[in-house]
Amino acid sequence: MHLFFQELKRGSEKLGLQLSDDALNLLLKYQDALVLWNKAYNLTAIRDPKEMLVKHLLDSLSILKDLPEGRLLDIGTGGGMPGMIIALCQPHRTCVLLDSNGKKIRFLKQFIADLKLKNVTAVQTRVEDVDAIGQLGEFDVITSRAFASLTDFVSAATPYMHSSSQICAMKGLVPIDEIESLKTTFQSQITPLKVPRLDEQRHLVILKKLLDQ
Repeated sequence: MHLFFQELKRGSEKLGLQLSDDALNLLLKYQDALVLWNKAYNLTAIRDPKEMLVKHLLDSLSILKDLPEGRLLDIGTGGGMPGMIIALCQPHRTCVLLDSNGKKIRFLKQFIADLKLKNVTAVQTRVEDVDAIGQLGEFDVITSRAFASLTDFVSAATPYMHSSSQICAMKGLVPIDEIESLKTTFQSQITPLKVPRLDEQRHLVILKKLLDQ
């Protein structure tokens, strides 16, 4: 059994999730690979595995219960948060992980190949690239954990949306002013999140286009 198996199991249960042992082991394989690659490629500033468990795995898992169904695009995925973690827990969901950083996408592609994952693809491109927008098509759900600005994330996500797509932005503090600036085009739902062993505010902001847009 993996050193952190019970800790991850307890943490996920505190989030209201009932993940299978297979899913938990996949998540820990992902974390182990991230730790290994991080030594050479600097994929994340967090280097301690126990800290990764909280700030990467559990933090990303905290949105799982509130995530809408459907094909998912994770913009600015970095080392795969939250997109890879969602894909590992929900093998029925098709996920595309997008980032412009070659080292991070190489890591994700190698992990996908090593584990023969069928539901997730990693793509190296700039989010605004016209060819990428055309090739990747539209998504039901668009996530991000990396964008500093909610309005910038919405601008980046919009070309990948259809009329009922939902934007799911992981945030610390609620960006009230930005949500207010978007209210003429998007309806918003804000869900406070409580990540086990993390004494910081976390919120999931879900945006959906208003029907007349």
